[in-house]
Amino acid sequence: MAEPVTTTSSDRLDERLIAQGSGPAAMLLGFWSRLKGGDLGSLPVVFGLVAISVVFYLKEPIFLSSRNLVTITQFAAPIGIISLGIVLVLLLGEIDLSVGSVSGASAAVMAVQVVNNGLPLILGILAGVLVGVAVGLVYAFLYTKLGVPSFVFSLAGLLAFQGVLLYVLGTDGTINLPAGSWLLEFARFKFLTGAASYVLVALIGLAFLAAQLWGRQSRLKAQLSAPSTTSILVRAGLLTGGLGYLTYYLYLARGWSYLWLFFAALVVLMDFALRRTRWGRHLFAVGGNEEAARRSGIKVNRIYLSVFVGCSTLAAVGGILAAAQLTWVSQSSGTTDTNLTAIAAAVIGGTSLFGGRGSAYSAMLGILVLLSIQNGLNLIGVDSSVRFMVTGAVLLLAVAIDSVSRRARSSSGRG
Repeated sequence: MAEPVTTTSSDRLDERLIAQGSGPAAMLLGFWSRLKGGDLGSLPVVFGLVAISVVFYLKEPIFLSSRNLVTITQFAAPIGIISLGIVLVLLLGEIDLSVGSVSGASAAVMAVQVVNNGLPLILGILAGVLVGVAVGLVYAFLYTKLGVPSFVFSLAGLLAFQGVLLYVLGTDGTINLPAGSWLLEFARFKFLTGAASYVLVALIGLAFLAAQLWGRQSRLKAQLSAPSTTSILVRAGLLTGGLGYLTYYLYLARGWSYLWLFFAALVVLMDFALRRTRWGRHLFAVGGNEEAARRSGIKVNRIYLSVFVGCSTLAAVGGILAAAQLTWVSQSSGTTDTNLTAIAAAVIGGTSLFGGRGSAYSAMLGILVLLSIQNGLNLIGVDSSVRFMVTGAVLLLAVAIDSVSRRARSSSGRG
């Protein structure tokens, strides 16, 4: 016989207050209830990023200088784009170990087509991106038709596409991209002007306000609890003010780079697709329980197809932009710690390894954590071997937190 569920008086009080209103007290209690239930969201990684910033600032104040922060964001973008694809496969409880190799091979194809074969840059980029699309199609076929585990075919891909990189580059070894091309300018030198940045901040604030108010009305129509208008206005004001100050501070150096803004736009679009579209709802359903999703009529194989293609395509885009940032493609492109960093960023940012839980913002938060650690250790003169050990420790901590919160959610669900 199952044991009776016990509820403390404080829990009952929390539930009554949450049900009674939508003011700040009710929102705080709702937030506290989610934390007790193991729904940590992005809270651990945000606290971690703050802690990292404080520690490195105390060791080397240059860490929080505007110039250094601009450098971190700019160099975080290419691998962040690759990590965004990893978020997709992790949401399904799968993995892709070949994203680094695919990124390098795609960049090599682009470089050879543009430099050696004389194709226009846009066609070379298209050729590199199509490599990613083709890889995703092959992976989806191997998984959905042949039943090959994603760990196996992506591990094979990691090795195979390193060979493709070497084969495409041939005896050249290294190919320098055309100096002065718009791709290099975009990846290295283009920054949004000060006035345009503040306009963008205002538009972001208004878009957030509109989305929150629309969401509130939708919840009220469905007779669900909803945040108060006052709380929405406060959050919109804090977001706009925070972004405005950050913009001011970064423009003491160079400001927002086009490359970072491109990455941020991809994150926002992916977040919208995951949370607001049928495809996103189906993806979370498959990641949560594939058999239940299949029985409910979801085209499971189509979801896997879209995710594997999306992951490899984003790897190709990230590889091309990384090559543009470095101005060259070599035999080491995508083959160093790119895989480690991209996968670790998605996990550290809050995407669960067990599938069904995560966010597009995990890629952004995770890559900022990793690049901040790397940058900070470099500033204080720590050897690169320590960086790998610290990154491994942070990754292990993130997985441990995910496991503990998952157990807490499971216990809460049984209760």
